[in-house]
Amino acid sequence: MSTWIALFILALGAMLLVSNDSGMLAGLDSTTFGYGALCLALLVYIGGGLLVSYGGRAGAMLRDAVTWLALGLGLVTLYAYKDELMPIAARVVGELIPGSAMTVEESANGLAEIRIRKRLDGHFTATVDVNGKAISMIVDTGASTIVLRPEDAEKAGIDVAHLTYKVPVLTANGRAMAARLRLDSVAIGPVDRQKVDALVAQKDALTQSLLGMSFLSRLRSYEFSGDFLTLRG
Repeated sequence: MSTWIALFILALGAMLLVSNDSGMLAGLDSTTFGYGALCLALLVYIGGGLLVSYGGRAGAMLRDAVTWLALGLGLVTLYAYKDELMPIAARVVGELIPGSAMTVEESANGLAEIRIRKRLDGHFTATVDVNGKAISMIVDTGASTIVLRPEDAEKAGIDVAHLTYKVPVLTANGRAMAARLRLDSVAIGPVDRQKVDALVAQKDALTQSLLGMSFLSRLRSYEFSGDFLTLRG
């Protein structure tokens, strides 16, 4: 039945367009009227097919149609306000995943603040971009420089096999030797620093890479407050 109704709408629309010389139909120009008739015919055809598939249960079909329409409008709304919602999403992630870095605010001169939540073991851990590669690091104000595990150094594009390990370091696992180098870039969120001094420790010297003072000292400031560490770029 819906097929015949759709064909009737198309035929009626075509007849009206052919017989009309004024260029306007129902307050619409001929092109708009034609598109409207076509869309109405498609809507009737698709709606009829859905009604048949629902076994004549118009109420169930209407309920599902409203649900999908609401979901679609919700997605469009989220996309339209994505810039406003990103800080909220970052805050939620920071609360749910301790150690996640997030921008708290940005001052008028564009300087950002990053807040990191303390882990259950008492450490502050941040995801740091080293030479463009994400590496999980412990923030350690007692370390004079960044210290990378060899695995993380390789991830950042460093050829650890050709480094010279002659710098003595004291780690939680005991004394070890490390190689000195300079990283192209180190960033936490929007806070980015170029040409940062670092060390690469020998294998098994560290369980996790350290974000030390060679990066932290180049920030505007940093502050420990309760369960949070705030880095000000």
